[in-house]
Amino acid sequence: MPRKPDILKLTPVAESRLFKIEAIDLRFSNGAERRFERLAARGQGAVMVVALTAENELLLIREYAAGLHEYVLTLPKGLIDPGEDALTAANRELQEEVGFGARQLYPLKRMSSAPNYMGHRMDVILALDLYPSQLEGDEPEPLELVRWPFDQLEELAQLEEFCEGRAVAALFLARHWLETHDALPD
Repeated sequence: MPRKPDILKLTPVAESRLFKIEAIDLRFSNGAERRFERLAARGQGAVMVVALTAENELLLIREYAAGLHEYVLTLPKGLIDPGEDALTAANRELQEEVGFGARQLYPLKRMSSAPNYMGHRMDVILALDLYPSQLEGDEPEPLELVRWPFDQLEELAQLEEFCEGRAVAALFLARHWLETHDALPD
């Protein structure tokens, strides 16, 4: 494994309510020096929840995605609040966005979307043994709950409106976990 480059200097470039961009000057083990720009990590990260009902249905949401200026179909997700761990945040987001809590929560993987440019990380959590429970969320409009048969993941992944790469990866991680833990409903 190569040695990480030495950080020579971190320079703030821009900052908004959501993002902090910084320039990072590096020296690599071979002596080469380069400047990169990155979105710096803030807070505790985020969670994405694969929630599966007793009827073997995924709980999805349809929400507005400002980056695309489109409504997209995706998995419940949100930031980890101060004082929360990933499992607590996942259960809270599930209650806020789809109106269910989970008695069983399993961490599947910590992922990054674009590690060359962003320090942001997201924990993928599998939620099972669901029960009705609604918490007030921070969405600007009500989210549409969409139930999808878990045995039709390939069809879901092909839908144009289901386009978030992290959500696609999360579903296949969940399916693998369920298959290897003999947890798929009959």
